[in-house]
Amino acid sequence: MLSVFDIFKIGIGPSSSHTVGPMRAAGQFVHSLEQDGLLAQVTRVSVDLYGSLGATGRGHATDLGVILGLFGEMPDTIDPSTVKSRLAELQRSGQLPLGGKRLIAFQRARDIAFLGEQSMPEHPNAMRFVAWAEDGTVLSERCYFSVGGGFITESGADVAAARAPDPVWPYPFKTGDELVALAKSNDISIAQLMMANERIWRSETEVRAGLLRIWQVMKECVRRGFGLDDEETEDRLPGALGIRRRAPKLHRELLERGHNVVGGDPLAAMDWVNAFAMAVNEQNASGGRVVTAPTNGAAGIIPAVLHYYDKYTPDASDDGVIEFLLTAGAIGLLYKANASISGAEVGCQGEVGVACSMAAGALAAVLGASVAQIENAAEIGMEHNLGLTCDPVGGMVQIPCIERNAMGAVKAINAARMALRGDGNHYVSLDAVIKTMLQTGEDMKSKYKETSLGGLAVNVVEC
Repeated sequence: MLSVFDIFKIGIGPSSSHTVGPMRAAGQFVHSLEQDGLLAQVTRVSVDLYGSLGATGRGHATDLGVILGLFGEMPDTIDPSTVKSRLAELQRSGQLPLGGKRLIAFQRARDIAFLGEQSMPEHPNAMRFVAWAEDGTVLSERCYFSVGGGFITESGADVAAARAPDPVWPYPFKTGDELVALAKSNDISIAQLMMANERIWRSETEVRAGLLRIWQVMKECVRRGFGLDDEETEDRLPGALGIRRRAPKLHRELLERGHNVVGGDPLAAMDWVNAFAMAVNEQNASGGRVVTAPTNGAAGIIPAVLHYYDKYTPDASDDGVIEFLLTAGAIGLLYKANASISGAEVGCQGEVGVACSMAAGALAAVLGASVAQIENAAEIGMEHNLGLTCDPVGGMVQIPCIERNAMGAVKAINAARMALRGDGNHYVSLDAVIKTMLQTGEDMKSKYKETSLGGLAVNVVEC
């Protein structure tokens, strides 16, 4: 069992698996050096990036994430506005403050190797950290895997020995059938079930405050994406593609048309959903602060659908936001436990598809759906994303990722509405579609799984 706060994590863009995960791994490596009493002896650190991290790491800012982690920064606390100046200082001085405490010589081109042609059997997102002494002796060597959504694991780590015994969960579940059965037999909602489980770790007051903090970060991200904060927003996204931001212009146009769609454009709500999703993912592409939901590549879907709930539901409230996030979290846990949320492992169906499924079930819940209808909405959300490839052009989380989030958000809303018009009975279960997604991902060629070696990545000429 994981927490809803494992599914929703505050971080920075552009990628949870390729930026956030490597940052956490680098930070964990530095922490291990401190624990082992080796930090004072380190004069150099080298990093090898394998598989998908090596193939698309430059476009996904994996080297940036590694460097920030070696600085001692964490994804949820770093100030994104300081990143450029600190990297410029590193470039100028050639000195890296390891863990913020010890200066070591560091050159990005020399000390970070992109080995996209090499893979490790455990997972396609692998990275090896080596700490060197002044005489060339290896002080420490560790290998980590970034397994999606900012989660990392360490090769060879004896997790079972180090982990405390699992608590006694009020409502333990691993499958969708178990989740639905528990909610029905105890006459509670999925959100209530999740809240009971969350209280194993923290009080209900703390859970509510944490979820509302997640919602606040999502709203701030949309505002920044619309260009409504005090910071100057660059007109184009970083990288060689030179993609122009569209969310600020779309937001201005929507305001000019007005909020009231009665007698006006009946599809104005869709335009707003597109704007919300694109605002988030343009911020993500720029390295801004986002909520991993459940990944950065799919970070715009849940905020967009939650904004849709907030804007178009007359009785929208903080209680509804909390119910939405708890329900979405429960669905996300099913994918994490039984399949994958890593684009490098199963393609974009594991990112945009999972986020769409989570958002569909959550929206259905806050609109009054039964437990069966919620499960149906989540199933619909994934069923129509099966086979979705991850083929970012230039290795950057821009094309097709930004538009794909807008499409995923609209799909989620439609999936919820379809489920609400039914009685909860359906042929394909959520468990069946999760199993199918995993099998599809396993059968998918590696060139379609976040390597930028196939699909749009090779058929769109970079200018």
